[in-house]
Amino acid sequence: MLAWEGALIDPIGGMLGAVVFHAVLAGNYGHPVRQLAQFLGSLGVGIAGGVAGTALLWLLLRKLRLGEVLGTSAQLAVVVAAAALCDVARDDSGLIAAITMGVALANLPGLDIPARRPFFETLVQLTIGLLFVSISATVTPASLRHLVLPSLGLAAILVLVVRPLVGLLSTRGTDLSNGERRFVGWMAPRGIVAAATASTFSASLASQGVGGAAKILPVTFLVIVVTVAVYGLTAVPVARRLGVTGASGGRPLLVGGDPWVVDLAITLRSAGQDVLLWAPLAEQRERITRAGLELAPGELLTTATTGAAELAGITLVLFLTAEDDFNALASAILHAAAIPLVCRLAPSSSEYGVVAPFTGGDMLFGPGLTGQELGRRQRHGARIVAVPAGQPHEGGDLLFLIHTDGRLEPVTAGRQPGQRAGDTAVLLVPTGAAGSP
Repeated sequence: MLAWEGALIDPIGGMLGAVVFHAVLAGNYGHPVRQLAQFLGSLGVGIAGGVAGTALLWLLLRKLRLGEVLGTSAQLAVVVAAAALCDVARDDSGLIAAITMGVALANLPGLDIPARRPFFETLVQLTIGLLFVSISATVTPASLRHLVLPSLGLAAILVLVVRPLVGLLSTRGTDLSNGERRFVGWMAPRGIVAAATASTFSASLASQGVGGAAKILPVTFLVIVVTVAVYGLTAVPVARRLGVTGASGGRPLLVGGDPWVVDLAITLRSAGQDVLLWAPLAEQRERITRAGLELAPGELLTTATTGAAELAGITLVLFLTAEDDFNALASAILHAAAIPLVCRLAPSSSEYGVVAPFTGGDMLFGPGLTGQELGRRQRHGARIVAVPAGQPHEGGDLLFLIHTDGRLEPVTAGRQPGQRAGDTAVLLVPTGAAGSP
C-alpha cells in the first residue's frame, strides 16, 4: 500500500502544484479567468502530448518489437521529447504529458514494458541522483538564512499532525489492523518530484515578482531532508513497536501442490516459517486450502514473471512442481527479478526434457531426491519432520536448515548448509524413524 501510494502521490501532488501555481498567478495579476484558461490550455496540451507519445511508444514497442535495451532507450527518449515539446508549447504541460503516458502505457493490453528490468532501474537511479544533485546545488547557505527553524516547524507539523490524520482517515473502514493503520500514518517521506516541481514553480513565480517565491525551494529541500531522515531512521523500530514487521527470516514461496509439497509446507509452518504457496491446478489449490495453508492469488506468478509485479517480502522461491521444464523456465525468469534465492527440483531424468537438464536455478536437495522420488517415499510412509539440528536420524535426508534468526536455507546440489547450535533441521525420514515433527 505504501509503495503504491508513493508511486501515485507524486504525480497527483505535481498536478495540484500546477493548479496552485496558476491560482497564485491569477490572484497576483487579477485575471482569474485568463489564468484558468491558461491552465486548461496547459492541461489540454499535456494530454494531447501524452496521447501522441503513447501512440509512438506503442508503435515502437508493439509493432517494431524492440529489444530490452533499445526499448528502454526508446521509452526514455519519447518521454523526454514529449515532455520537452509540451513545455515549449505551454508552460508546465510536460509533467501532465509524462503522467498521461505512464497511465496509458500501464493499462494498454499486450504491451510488454521493460520498465522493471535492471538496465532501466539503473538508469532511473542515475537520473534521480543527477536531479537531486542539480536541484540541491541551487540551494545556497544564504538562501537558508532565517528559514531553518520555520522549515523544521513545518516538517514537525507534517510528520506529527498532518500525516497521522491523513493515514487514520484514509484507512478508516478498511481491513487493516490498528498497528498497520498507525504505521501508514507514520510513513510519508518527500521525494524528487516535490523538489523538481518546487524548483520549476519557484523560478517562475520569482520571475513574475510574487513575494516569497524564492523561499519555496529552500523550504522544500529542508522538508525533504528532514522527512527522509526521520522516516528512514525510525521505520524499523516503529514497525517493530506496532507489530507490523514480517517474518525475521523472510518469507519462502513454494510453487507446487503435490501431497509431499503440502506436508513440507505444514512442517515449515510448524517450525515458525511464514509459508506462502502457489499451485497451477485446481485440485492442488483445493488441497492447499484444505490444509489451512495460505494460497497466493492465481495471477501472482504470472505477474511476477512478466515483470508486472514484485513478490513483496519473498526471499526464497522453491519450484516443486512435477513439470521439470516449467520449473527450469520459471526459475530462469525469476533469476532476473529481485529475489535473493530461486531453487528448483532436479529433473527426473538428465536425458529427457526441453530445457530442464540444461538450465534454470539451483538444484534442490541431495542426489536422487527428485520430485518423483520424494512423492514415492511419502506414499511409502516417509515423513518430513523438523527437529533440533544435530539430532541423529538414521537414514534421514536433510532438506532445509532453519537458522536461529528465522532464515530458511535449503540443501542444494552445490551447497550443504552448516549446522549451528539452536538451528532446526527439516528432514525426510523413512517409516518408523524416531523423532517428532
